[in-house]
Amino acid sequence: MVCVRTRLLATTRDMLPSMPHVFEPAPSARSKCRGCGQAIQRDELRFGERLPNNFGSGEMTLWFHPLCAAYKLPQQLLEALSETASTLPDRAALENLAKRSAAHERARRIDGAERAPSGQAACRCCREIIAKGGWRIRVVYYEEGRFAPGGSVHLTCRRAYFEVDDLLDQVLRFSPALSPSDREELTQAFKEEQSDPTPKKSTP
Repeated sequence: MVCVRTRLLATTRDMLPSMPHVFEPAPSARSKCRGCGQAIQRDELRFGERLPNNFGSGEMTLWFHPLCAAYKLPQQLLEALSETASTLPDRAALENLAKRSAAHERARRIDGAERAPSGQAACRCCREIIAKGGWRIRVVYYEEGRFAPGGSVHLTCRRAYFEVDDLLDQVLRFSPALSPSDREELTQAFKEEQSDPTPKKSTP
């Protein structure tokens, strides 16, 4: 009986007209960005991804900073831009960034960087252990409005795994918990540690 009801709800949602994704000024500072986890300030422009409501009828809206959405939800952002007035602030920059993200699927999985708290986790790219205290880039997968942890990658494996090397701004964007000194060290590590050009075995 439960399965039948679930199928009926899913069918009903599929039959409803889909509302377009949206840009709007935040009416308060209560919403948090699903991409970086930080608050979206009152009157700050925010991007809303419209999805079917998995807990009932109708739809739900998930809020992001436009820049975070350009990195992590490029297709959805581009859809919204195509239906938005040309006067949208930073429109050209957002569109260019979203197109770049759309062309690099794995780069959309980046969820910031951190120092490995232990020496137990293996790199998704080379399968070698990430040493305790070493820099690693977190990986997440997005499905049905949720980001699920997907492991991490050596800083030096970034080109082999993400298939693009110009990632510093994106990695810093999703590392809000890093202290100023950590951010400086990470920036320096990006400059000093050259990606190994030798192809490595990589997990999809």
